[in-house]
Amino acid sequence: MRFEFATATRIIFGQGSIKEAAPLAATFGRRALIVVGSTPEQAALLIDQLKAQQVEAVTFGVSGEPAIETVQAGMVVARDNHCDVIIGLGGGSAIDTGKAMAALLTNPGDPLDYLEVIGRGQPLQQMPLPYLAIPTTAGTGSEVTRNAVLASHEYHVKVSLRSPLMLPRVAIVDPELTYSLPQAITASTGLDALTQLIEPYTCNAPNPLVDAICREGMQRAARSLKRAYQDGSDVAAREDMSIAALFGGLALANAKLGAVHGFAGPFGGLYPAPHGMICARLLPFVVEANVRALQAREPNSPVLQRYAEVAQLLTGRSTAGAREAIGWLHQLCADLNVAPLSQFGFTEQDIPSVVAQAQKASSMKGNPIVLTAEELSGILRVAL
Repeated sequence: MRFEFATATRIIFGQGSIKEAAPLAATFGRRALIVVGSTPEQAALLIDQLKAQQVEAVTFGVSGEPAIETVQAGMVVARDNHCDVIIGLGGGSAIDTGKAMAALLTNPGDPLDYLEVIGRGQPLQQMPLPYLAIPTTAGTGSEVTRNAVLASHEYHVKVSLRSPLMLPRVAIVDPELTYSLPQAITASTGLDALTQLIEPYTCNAPNPLVDAICREGMQRAARSLKRAYQDGSDVAAREDMSIAALFGGLALANAKLGAVHGFAGPFGGLYPAPHGMICARLLPFVVEANVRALQAREPNSPVLQRYAEVAQLLTGRSTAGAREAIGWLHQLCADLNVAPLSQFGFTEQDIPSVVAQAQKASSMKGNPIVLTAEELSGILRVAL
């Protein structure tokens, strides 16, 4: 057995921990750029705290899913203001944008020099600018991952900028920042977090350290996601979901993913669909397809036992089998009002092109069994 585990240099978790951001930023630089998502008011307090530490700050707003052009526009702001530290404050889009900016500001050339799939995939040579990641949602776990997912309008796909050097210097996870999340975002980000715990646990290259993190994260998400959706002020549920999201990020950064994320990249590049909503819709159907394929073609696969363990963690029943995980996930998605993919303009005629792109996606390579084009098409057809 061989495995490795890498994460942010420092992780700080707890209610009110955002207060530690400004003193830490002051140890890295004197001019900060705050990449902020859809809640810019959260940046105002941080700016005041930075000023008290003699750190000047400017903001750069990110709306929607980040694209290559978004990162390039932010880099102009950073250079014009001579920024020497980057802070990501928001959901996965803001954090990924900041992560990519920090990396590309110190590594010259075109972003395509470093991007996977559509680019040249060259490794970063220089350390990124110091980067602090502060999530305001409980979903992507991007605060502890080594990649940034960016949309290419030219190629109509989402791809990763990836390097071990991109792990944030500090990740600050403060559950208080998630209290005001609306129900729809609580649902989509929470199901994204759950996906990022289930897929690494059942992927074709698991490792025991990631397994332990996934088990704990799945238990917390199972008991708390519906509660956080129903009552956003449920402090214990919000804390559980922040931990689940953090653990999902730790897991995907150190194991592999699967077909849910294999679909999510291409689909997100073609349609105006938030990443979490794609994962939320696809998760039960992908698990169902994987279990069916494994039972038919690899009935002795140890992954079937892992899916049974997933069912036991989700349902709390020690006798649950793989099929019960599927039923539990379908019911959760119904309870959280997860909408079909057709709401984004996706039609049955579009299935072949999405399947063709998904088969080439890096995440698809981690799926526990190679799904045929017919099986992949079937997943999209029932998710319509």
